[in-house]
Amino acid sequence: MDARRKLGQQGAAAVPPAAARLPRVQAGDALPLPIRHTNLIFSALFAVSLAYLMRRWREKIRSSTPLHAVGLAEMLAIFGLIASLIYLLSFFGIAFVQSIVSSSDEDEDFLGVGAGAPAPPAPCALLGSPAAAPEKMPEEDEEIVAAVVAGKIPSYVLETRLGDCRRAAGIRREAVRRITGREIEGLPLDGFDYSSVLGQCIELPVGYVQLPVGVAGPLLLDGQRYYVPMATTEGCLVASTNRGCKAIAESGGATSVVLRDGMTRAPVARLPTARRAAEVRAFLEDPDNFETLSMVFNRSSRFARLQGVQCAMAGRNLYMRFTSSTGDAMGMNMISKGVQNVLDFLQDDFPDMDVISISGNFCSDKKPAAVNWIEGRGKSVVCEAVIKEEVVKKVLKTDVQSLVELNTIKNLAGSAIAGALGGFNAHASNIVTAIFIATGQDPAQNVESSHCITMLEPINDGKDLHISVTMPSIEVRNNALVCMKVLAYLGLVLAIFFAYIMIGPTLILFCNKCSARILWSPMGYNT
Repeated sequence: MDARRKLGQQGAAAVPPAAARLPRVQAGDALPLPIRHTNLIFSALFAVSLAYLMRRWREKIRSSTPLHAVGLAEMLAIFGLIASLIYLLSFFGIAFVQSIVSSSDEDEDFLGVGAGAPAPPAPCALLGSPAAAPEKMPEEDEEIVAAVVAGKIPSYVLETRLGDCRRAAGIRREAVRRITGREIEGLPLDGFDYSSVLGQCIELPVGYVQLPVGVAGPLLLDGQRYYVPMATTEGCLVASTNRGCKAIAESGGATSVVLRDGMTRAPVARLPTARRAAEVRAFLEDPDNFETLSMVFNRSSRFARLQGVQCAMAGRNLYMRFTSSTGDAMGMNMISKGVQNVLDFLQDDFPDMDVISISGNFCSDKKPAAVNWIEGRGKSVVCEAVIKEEVVKKVLKTDVQSLVELNTIKNLAGSAIAGALGGFNAHASNIVTAIFIATGQDPAQNVESSHCITMLEPINDGKDLHISVTMPSIEVRNNALVCMKVLAYLGLVLAIFFAYIMIGPTLILFCNKCSARILWSPMGYNT
């Protein structure tokens, strides 16, 4: 599916004249003097009062005068010290804070100034401020909007009736605005080819969202160099990935091995009795019947090839987990067709079998499940690398023993205490989701695709670091998105790459935690 962007001409953003902008209210406007002068006066008062009181305190000690015996000058000095201290603790630096706030506000005011530089839309849309007066629409569109609001025309038929996907999205958007009474803020409408997604990956569109895409690399994997796109709004994620890739490359790269490659689908059927369900199970798991089942299953596709059937029972309900290779495709529809062929075949021999659902959640798709963690789903991959001692010190700025200890205490013991399911890692979901979005994968399958266990071991007498990641259920597909073309990856290679790329950010996160940099790196984006 090719979701294309239309590169149309966009006008320059309207900029309000300077005279129309109201003067900003400063936090120090309530003071009689400018904030800078006020800070200077109280700073001097604090220093003078403190110096005078310290001098008088020393004189009283030398002359054995009681410290509580104070004169008028000393009382004034104490009052000045307390007053200046209160002021400095409460108000000093207010001009600095105000300057930051003001500069941020001014950036918003002048956003879009310059020829052909409209303000970029926000990455997400919200039903925000109360609806403003809408721009005037053509009379025909006004009638359609009114009909949609009144419920006379279903919103989902607009594309079919109008024959213009952009116009349908605009009318639907205006109808939502009128029904909710709220503006849809930060959600662009123009600049997208809505016909390219009609009937494919979205229904009832009212706009689109934009996410920045960064690139990390080069990745040295099995002797080849690659670059990878990552779509994210989390600061430091791409940078840490890039730095981790550097550490791996300088140590000679990583190697990979594919353990399994098979998508699963698990229908559920009900039999009259548990004994009857056990008979069907025995038939499916009998090796003598596998060739027949394969022939029935494989005729649905020239790519799908049945690998095995695993059954489980709950009373008289039978769950049948079919595993099949699917080529470079994700294969969900492909394997579902093959499963349906087998179910039809089984019902000829077991007419009392009632198929409840083509998916009985024993697959298990888009849900955390032990069956995926143990048996695998999609691509099961292991990647490993040896990080040299000098690279650990120079690039990661820590030592091997600290990294190994942190991995054991955090990723293994800590995750076990938390009762983690496939979560024996630092932040696999972060990287998987960023690459999923950038390469057009299904973000919902991040759930099982993020199953990962990270292992760190000292080798070569504790000088070098061996790191590996094992990911048993990476679910990816090849598609026509631009980022996938840049990568030139097929589904299997992309899965291997996922396991590889997990090593880099894991190393950086660990070394940051070992050196207490975990807070300060992202905080640079929040000051």
